[in-house]
Amino acid sequence: MSKRFFLQAMACAAVAACATTAMAQDKFKIGLILPMTGPFASTGKQIEAAARLYMAQNGDTVAGKKVELIVKDDTSAPDVTKRIAQELVVNEKVSVLAGFGLTPLALATAPIATQSKTPLVVMAAATSSITEASPFIIRTSFTLPQAAVAIADWAPNNGIKKVVTLVADYGPGIDAEKYFKDRLLFNGGQVLDTLRVPMRNPDFAPFLQKVRDLKPDAVYVFVPSGIGAPLMKQFAERGLDKAGIKLIGTGDITDDDILNGMGDVANGVVTSHHYSASHNSALNKKFVAAFEKANNGMRPNFMAVGGYDGMRVIYEAAKATKGAGGQALLDAMKGQVFESPRGPMFIDAQTRDVVHNIYIRKVEKVNGQLYNQEFSTLKDVKDPGKSR
Repeated sequence: MSKRFFLQAMACAAVAACATTAMAQDKFKIGLILPMTGPFASTGKQIEAAARLYMAQNGDTVAGKKVELIVKDDTSAPDVTKRIAQELVVNEKVSVLAGFGLTPLALATAPIATQSKTPLVVMAAATSSITEASPFIIRTSFTLPQAAVAIADWAPNNGIKKVVTLVADYGPGIDAEKYFKDRLLFNGGQVLDTLRVPMRNPDFAPFLQKVRDLKPDAVYVFVPSGIGAPLMKQFAERGLDKAGIKLIGTGDITDDDILNGMGDVANGVVTSHHYSASHNSALNKKFVAAFEKANNGMRPNFMAVGGYDGMRVIYEAAKATKGAGGQALLDAMKGQVFESPRGPMFIDAQTRDVVHNIYIRKVEKVNGQLYNQEFSTLKDVKDPGKSR
């Protein structure tokens, strides 16, 4: 009798152990790698906040599995990003890698995604070629050529023919410069000079002085998210606005979350971008209100919407595959079509890149606050870098 009891007890213990193991493995893990400290920490803060908001609104289980969001700070260093990604894949057994605040960080991780067959969702980085670095990369942010071409079409029709370009000297900046320049020349404009500023610890003053000396109709600018404020300050200090030189660019320079701090010099600046916190749709109004409520009044920017939509793509793919990972999960991400706070968008099944509206916006004061007010829409814009 005691032997039978012992065997039954052992059997129960074994079942309990198996159940515990199954429960431990019955998770859907998302490795979110972001710059949470350093000069690009605002990017990480926005994306993490948006990811957590999506989970709060849509639950922390998907396909019967508990969703575990593992957030890691890569300090914007590619070697750190790569090491973290490897640890997340090997040790944590994540189903998805996501985040990637800058292009070099996404590119450093691409081989790991390929080797491990782990879908990698780019929520921020915007160089055109990123999705070509691995067949497992999906993008929910935007590409610089999408925004650059739009403003290059708008400028010559609005009295801006002679332009100097001023960009951060890395992948997205080079994309922004090339596609703007090519399109402006095609439209009959002139590019008087192309200036590139070091990405880290940039001093815009000597470059802006050169712009003033060249006396263009406008300076076209791209700088990474969060760097627009010092640029705008130095633009005013060098008196370019008083000299009649307009400031145009991609929406990174008038980032929604820091726009109010830029002051009156930002008023009237025209940019092209895929998202504004003032985008006039019911879904966006709901998103902005929920984001601000959850984050002590912080206004969401385009990084937030990239993170929010990225989580949507991950969740829907996980539902479709019943929580499976690898190639099946990737395939379920391709071709998704949905309404985002930015407007309608889809993931191109061939390029795995985002297709969405690009808006021409002007900074205006509304109820005492500065907003990027959309006044023209280019619908369903594909990445020009992949349309050749």
